[in-house]
Amino acid sequence: MTILTSDAHILVFPYPAPGHMMPLLGLAHQLSIRGLTITVLVTPKNLPILRPLLSAHLSITPLVLPFPAHPSLPSGAENVKDLPPAAFPAFMHAMRQLHNPILQWFRAHPSPPVAIISDMFLWWTHLLAGELGIPRLMFSPSGVMAMSIIYSLRRYLPERDDPNDPNGLITLSRIPNSQIYPWWQLMFLYSTSYVEGDPISDFMRDGVLENMASWGLVFNSFSKLERVYLEHVMAEAGHDRVWAVGPLLPAAIDSPSRPTNGPDGNIISWLDICGDRTVVYVCFGSQAMLGNNQMEQIAAGLEKSGAKFLWCIKEAPQGSAEGGDYGVIPSGFEDRTAGRGLVVKEWAPQVTILRHRAVGAFLTHCGWNSVLEGLVAGVPMLAWPMEGEQFLNATLLVDELKVATRICEGAQTVPNSNELARVVAESVGNKLGSENISILVSSLDWSKLSANLPWLVDAGGCVVLDTFILIQFIYFRHRALQDDDINVKSSNHT
Repeated sequence: MTILTSDAHILVFPYPAPGHMMPLLGLAHQLSIRGLTITVLVTPKNLPILRPLLSAHLSITPLVLPFPAHPSLPSGAENVKDLPPAAFPAFMHAMRQLHNPILQWFRAHPSPPVAIISDMFLWWTHLLAGELGIPRLMFSPSGVMAMSIIYSLRRYLPERDDPNDPNGLITLSRIPNSQIYPWWQLMFLYSTSYVEGDPISDFMRDGVLENMASWGLVFNSFSKLERVYLEHVMAEAGHDRVWAVGPLLPAAIDSPSRPTNGPDGNIISWLDICGDRTVVYVCFGSQAMLGNNQMEQIAAGLEKSGAKFLWCIKEAPQGSAEGGDYGVIPSGFEDRTAGRGLVVKEWAPQVTILRHRAVGAFLTHCGWNSVLEGLVAGVPMLAWPMEGEQFLNATLLVDELKVATRICEGAQTVPNSNELARVVAESVGNKLGSENISILVSSLDWSKLSANLPWLVDAGGCVVLDTFILIQFIYFRHRALQDDDINVKSSNHT
């Protein structure tokens, strides 16, 4: 279904990180096919990521602005994937310097945007939108539960019996289900590293509150999954301009030109010769690099399990300080597991892999995009959250939805190979989480939606009812502004 809104122009501003850009570009795709005119703001080195989207939609155009220099960032780095975690705050702060260039572009545009949809890490665009007199909608590539907890930690200071004890338990009594976490799992989310007078610390401190103050809040989630947390966010925000527009999964924009060949041949061809639900897929996202001691235990666990596996590995960049301390495959492992295992050292088509009939389990770091992709594919998960919101996502999967099994926690944790082998073997034997995830997927019933309400579902099975409602809000606000402008001109004429 297309609504006649081609005169409504939206500025979409993604944060330059793989897990952030792709979902928001997916939303831009949804908005475009439903009649909105879209401008997507990127810096030069991120422009190639837009090419599939630009080729598919004449109504989407890029706005390319130079990446601002920053003394704490290496020259030429324009995407988080090219930086160590310690540089992330400086990267966010550098993006803030795009405020004036955006302002100048907006004021010179013959038909400027009527709204900004920007990533949660670009919270300063809330103030920019106020300066421009248009609404800002925060886009969160993360789940609603995670955002609820992050906001609660910022607004309501957590009570700690012993400030020096990282294992002290924190009860989040203001959050539905009153979850309990050890403090070390919440420290990064709370951002305890504030330094008085430091401009980056000052900038980071109020970001979460700026997001919640935005005119609208948009999440890459769906109400069937997180309804209780959506209602909680509406109560905290004090309005109902809160939309769950997911799951926004990679489709045509999922880098189709990238290679999908592994060392033993094409990934999908290899899966094709495997039995149904016999393969455990192992992938920890685009950022995590495992230490060699962790690599050794994972390899040993996979080898002892006797299960088929597909393991995607992030190697340390050539010439990096990490050198040979990370991402090294144990000697002889690939030879000993030849025929039942495939190791991939490059990008892999994760959505396609998870939807393949041969995949029976997914060992994951619990990044939100991976969570959604696993849920929609109906694949039980083995949870190894490593940092940030991943601990919160694991709680949702393991304790609430019961579609995952927690195997270990923490970026530095070294798993026990014997225990890992047992869990892997059981997971592809349909013993762990498969019944619960089948119930969840059946309750979503994507096929019925596709048949009965085709305008609600895209080719990848994305439910977009909330997207439609979101567009209606933007459209009618745009029409109201047009009517006000006409009335003002009419009054001046008379």
